[in-house]
Amino acid sequence: MASSSDLAAKAKEAFIDDHFELAVDYYSQAIALDPQTSHLFSDRSQANIKLNNFTEAVADANKAIELDSSNAKAYLRKGTACFSLEEYHTAKAAFEAGSKLAPEDARFTDWIKKCEKCIAEEEGELPTQSSDVAPTNVVASSQATEKTDVTSEVIAPTPAKPKYRHEFYQKPEEVVVTIFAKGIPANSVFVNYGEQILSVTIDVPGEDSYIFQPRLFGKIVPAKCRHVVLSTKVEIRLAKAELIQWTSLEFGEKSLVAQPINISTGNQRPSYPSSKPTKDWDKLEAQVKKEEKDEKLDGDAALNKFFRDIYKDADEDTRRAMRKSFVESNGTVLSTNWKEVGSKMVEGTPPDGMEMKKWEY
Repeated sequence: MASSSDLAAKAKEAFIDDHFELAVDYYSQAIALDPQTSHLFSDRSQANIKLNNFTEAVADANKAIELDSSNAKAYLRKGTACFSLEEYHTAKAAFEAGSKLAPEDARFTDWIKKCEKCIAEEEGELPTQSSDVAPTNVVASSQATEKTDVTSEVIAPTPAKPKYRHEFYQKPEEVVVTIFAKGIPANSVFVNYGEQILSVTIDVPGEDSYIFQPRLFGKIVPAKCRHVVLSTKVEIRLAKAELIQWTSLEFGEKSLVAQPINISTGNQRPSYPSSKPTKDWDKLEAQVKKEEKDEKLDGDAALNKFFRDIYKDADEDTRRAMRKSFVESNGTVLSTNWKEVGSKMVEGTPPDGMEMKKWEY
């Protein structure tokens, strides 16, 4: 019979391979054998977050904290799950408690700032226009008819232009959202999926955060959704829960009734709903791909693109080897040989003059 530590090791391996449901199952078996170990609950909480099981993730994090109040990782998991549930006050309290336990971990500080911003938005503390400009809705209807010369002078504030432009197109089984953000580090992009919610945060140090949180036209399957950060854009693929035609990306009161999609056996180009004049999307897609191909990269950007290209064209064993070696070595080793790294722990090899620090998955 497998021990609790053996099951935990299997869970970690499943997590590394993006098999989050299997990881939850192994952690549950380990907890059944050893129900008093805090880190098992905090680790299962992280796997539940990956599955968008945020309520279960909060419960696991709370149990981990109950067993060990010094478990900083548990506070991080609790805060992350609460934030996804839009419980911003609770999330902030968890991040603040974790920050006291691990003040060197900058993730707590970043999350606290996000919570404070969301709380301010909820409570209406963020100014939307200058205080000396009268809002457009303060004039009663009777006054509007009697004093049209006054109301005509009230100037509505111009909506702020989004920091990044986004577009979407769809196939029968998925919707592809593209956010055109050039040169964004992958670790600055946070994407979460709900049943009918997409949440995207781009948080580059020294810049205002970009937050895009639409309520989607239709329901999606969070476990099948994925995203990739490229040199010129963030591409998000949303798996549809139903094979219906979305008439828009976001749900609204005036949204048209969705129509079932007739899937033909021939090649079918994705549809691009738009109120603008028809575009040649084949030409646009080819142009974007050409720009990415011709883009001159150097340094870390060139190296990252090189490894992304290897990963994209690799078989499953090569990908597993790359993920396992990179995670276990703290980002200092990247192997493509699964036979070499699959049966052993990959030790980190930091550059001269640098110190190894354990990476928390």
